[in-house]
Amino acid sequence: MDKTAPIERLKSDHPEVDAIFACICDLNGVMRGKRLPADQIDKVRDGGLRMPLSLLGMDIWGEDVEGSDLVFDTGDADGICEHTGRPASLVNWTERPTAFVQLWTLNEDGSPFAGDPRRALASIVARFAERGLTPVVATELEFYIVDPSKAAPQPPRSPVTGKRLDSDGALSLDELQHFDSLLNEIYDGCRAQDIPADSAISENGAGQFEINFKHLADPLKAADDAVLFKRLVRGLARKHGFAATFMAKPYGDRAGSGMHAHISLIDAEGRNLFDDGGPEGTPLLRNAVSGLLRTMPELGLIFAPHENSYRRLLPGAHAPASVAWGYENRTVAIRIPGGDHAARRIEHRVAGADANPYLVLTAILGGMLLGIEEEWAPPEPVTGDAYSMRLDRLPPDWASAIDAFARGEHGERIFAGRLRRMFEQCKRQELGRFTRHVTDFEYHSYLEAV
Repeated sequence: MDKTAPIERLKSDHPEVDAIFACICDLNGVMRGKRLPADQIDKVRDGGLRMPLSLLGMDIWGEDVEGSDLVFDTGDADGICEHTGRPASLVNWTERPTAFVQLWTLNEDGSPFAGDPRRALASIVARFAERGLTPVVATELEFYIVDPSKAAPQPPRSPVTGKRLDSDGALSLDELQHFDSLLNEIYDGCRAQDIPADSAISENGAGQFEINFKHLADPLKAADDAVLFKRLVRGLARKHGFAATFMAKPYGDRAGSGMHAHISLIDAEGRNLFDDGGPEGTPLLRNAVSGLLRTMPELGLIFAPHENSYRRLLPGAHAPASVAWGYENRTVAIRIPGGDHAARRIEHRVAGADANPYLVLTAILGGMLLGIEEEWAPPEPVTGDAYSMRLDRLPPDWASAIDAFARGEHGERIFAGRLRRMFEQCKRQELGRFTRHVTDFEYHSYLEAV
């Protein structure tokens, strides 16, 4: 593919663009980069842009990780920023016309930087290609619209009635229509940025929405789409006077926000290799399910990477808490949806909306690949309420998940050592800071009672 073509199209088709945001995606899913005048777009196209490789491993507050060899041992060396080839995206919520260009990183010698999350996903996809397999991926992203004027999260006021949303509105058409102007701009932005948004629904929480994306035989683009979608929603929400959050659990007493992934495998002829003509799926599907279950406990940190993530993963909280699978069962981590056998697929329901889409898809596809390579067989599928059963559980808290990730053996076969070290160091630094922070609720609970 000619990677210069998308850049040239931006110059010719959109001369009104005033500036360019050239960005890489760090391990937390945060976009970091530079704002450049539009006349420097050739520099972006030709790989002339450089940024410190340590940017990819920064903590959630944008601070360097103490003890990282990327900061001190190398003198905080730059890496080469290479254009991914995706056309520049027009940004329509800024004061002046701007564009967004996605980059990923190379070492000084031109080799891919192993700590880049997009490179991790590309590596797994290449391993499937070596076997003549192509993953077909679709994601579903949930998010909340909140009132930005409040210090604590609070549902917004309806643009139609002015009344603050105060009840859950699962599949509410009224709630969708009240926010019609914002949703219309989101869909317009998706079309402009080639993000294949499909259906939108009002979800369980007040001001919560979910948008599904179409299935793509290109996991890298699917992850790009998810990253760009989150930026798009946050930007347009601000334009409309709201804030949008993809936190896993912004409200303690309302539903959390997830990022479900639907995945099937096709061969060179485009045949769905999970389809056996019936409801159960092929042995290959069961191998893939087994790989997901075996790797899930040690990769829980990928699916729930933040302190807040673990408020969502509680039994009975409409999010999976056990390592289990089943057919048409939404209480388990791995669901095999019903419907047309030709669309037989796996739905992975663990990740929160706060997780990095590149790392999530790498973990899912990597687990599937190990199950296929080793021909692992899964346990019996769960029927009924998995929340009420004695099943193996995901790590119950952030510290346990970090330890499981650090000790895990399967992760070494999925993620490069560089990335694993960077992610563990980042998460331990974040955990340390949260551990030292006393909340107002905690202070007032114990102030005079103990």
